[in-house]
Amino acid sequence: MFNKILSNDRYATNGKYNPDIDLNTGHIIRRYGYPSEAHYISTEDGYFLTLHRIPGKSKSSPVLLQHGLFCSSAHWVFTGPKNSLAFVLADHGYDVWLGNYRGNIYSKAHKYLSTSDSKFWEFSVHEHGIYDIPAMISYITRLTKNNVTYIGHSMGSTGFYIMSILRPNIASRVQLMFSLAPVAYMNHLNSPINIITPITSNLSMMLHYFGEGEVFPLNNAVMFFSRYFCNSGAIAHKVCSIVLNMLSGFDKSQFNDTLLPVIFGHTPAGTSYKVINHYNQEIFSGKFRQYDYGSEQNLKVYNSTEPPDYDTSKISVPMVLYYAENDFLSDVTDVLKLSKELKYLVDNYKIPFKKFTHLDFLFAPQAPQLFHKRLLQTMKKESLMQQTEDYSESLTLCKFTQFELLLFYKFSLISQLELGFRLEL
Repeated sequence: MFNKILSNDRYATNGKYNPDIDLNTGHIIRRYGYPSEAHYISTEDGYFLTLHRIPGKSKSSPVLLQHGLFCSSAHWVFTGPKNSLAFVLADHGYDVWLGNYRGNIYSKAHKYLSTSDSKFWEFSVHEHGIYDIPAMISYITRLTKNNVTYIGHSMGSTGFYIMSILRPNIASRVQLMFSLAPVAYMNHLNSPINIITPITSNLSMMLHYFGEGEVFPLNNAVMFFSRYFCNSGAIAHKVCSIVLNMLSGFDKSQFNDTLLPVIFGHTPAGTSYKVINHYNQEIFSGKFRQYDYGSEQNLKVYNSTEPPDYDTSKISVPMVLYYAENDFLSDVTDVLKLSKELKYLVDNYKIPFKKFTHLDFLFAPQAPQLFHKRLLQTMKKESLMQQTEDYSESLTLCKFTQFELLLFYKFSLISQLELGFRLEL
């Protein structure tokens, strides 16, 4: 039934069909005339993840883009060339990689577990950080033989912070990290989510009771309510637009209504109960810390009744923070708190547009002017600095080698002279 109804629901409110609604990430990339690859990698704990790639030329620098909550690699490309950050980077010669966290539509496989097994869904944002991102970075750096630049939106930044703190050996392979709408602390959440936290707490209890499994998968039932309802008329379309903006921030000037069917064609992409609950705990506690299993279980897992905090001062990767004043999910106060704890902060930049929102980082028509240009300039500057440092190191190495050769030659000559002197005697 859902398939029949959805087949008639492929048109934006302007009456024009947008094929991106029904295409996967690879197909969208190719539709816009770019080469596309799909790479399948495994994590240390057995999950299979999909990396989509827009390959650059030989020896081009790799860039990994990681999506936020309920999103996937598709969210980096369906605003098309000149607007989607993935295409902008590809146009500037970068080797672009698009990650997919475990549990979303592109990463729903495991060596031993099926998605119907509740154990498959026993992961939170913590596992994104200690397993998923390390697997992606390790694979890319091993294949390209280059360190990677990482760009994370929302939950894509959260996972990176966790990885940097707990897996510094992996973090050393990242030359620069950009946080778009950074999410670590959530003390000052402005979203209506914060108003209904008592309800979300009860929701967590309900989800725990009925099963800690998959939440909001991208299936026919979800698409029926999101895509069909949201395009059933002007009023319904407006309702869906309001709901989307309520969660991330209102910005009519930067929101393309005709993109709404495409957004809901790929959203929500699926995640686990524990991911939702982990963020719910962050809101309640006001801390950036590991998953709270409750006092009794925490003692077994952490040897403490409270979960340990993530120590952001341990992050050794050069960091860039881009944030917005009208972002309901990444509040300015929380971002500034994070910025003060980072020892290697390269740039702390507030988007110069008061109404810019959480989702505008992905979909805003003016994103290229408001932050893409600055991002590209920062990448180029850091790349030149890295090349200069590498060159300086190579010169130091060369000088040291020449010095050693001179010493060797000198002592060798002395030895020969001494030997000749002895022979003459």
